[in-house]
Amino acid sequence: MTWRAPAVERPDGSLTAPERELLQGYLDFYRSTLLFKCAGLTAEELAAAPSPPSNLSLLGLIRHLTKVERIWFRIHFAEVPAEPVFPPALGKDADFELIDPGEAQAAYEGLVAEWKLSDEAVAGRSLDDRFTFNGTESTLRMIYVHLIGEYARHCGHADLLREQLDGTTGA
Repeated sequence: MTWRAPAVERPDGSLTAPERELLQGYLDFYRSTLLFKCAGLTAEELAAAPSPPSNLSLLGLIRHLTKVERIWFRIHFAEVPAEPVFPPALGKDADFELIDPGEAQAAYEGLVAEWKLSDEAVAGRSLDDRFTFNGTESTLRMIYVHLIGEYARHCGHADLLREQLDGTTGA
């Protein structure tokens, strides 16, 4: 049996919630939107790069965002000694370049697991809590804003990729 990305329901978030809840709601919406764009596709379709010469694929986006979540929430902010998603020897673009459809289900499940670990790493922390990144002080708030922007951009990419794969558009 061929694995297919499961159906996804996107959460409705409040538009009037306190800032932390509002930011988490938007992040959760974009997280689920990425997987919504993948729903029903096979591992081979997720791994396809339908817009040559670009190597962009839905599976690459899943792998990339797993890396981004880990780096920002767990490694930089919480200073958890987490292993990199891809060994540095593979290069900075391994998430997009080393695509294997046989790893699609594990990558998908890995992203969902990383979301939980990211959320746990910042649970109970203030948006004003600080950390240092490349010698510059920053806050948890910046990470939320950065990740919302990162997911929003990549959901746009995912929308175009999905349309090229099977004609599905919208939402």
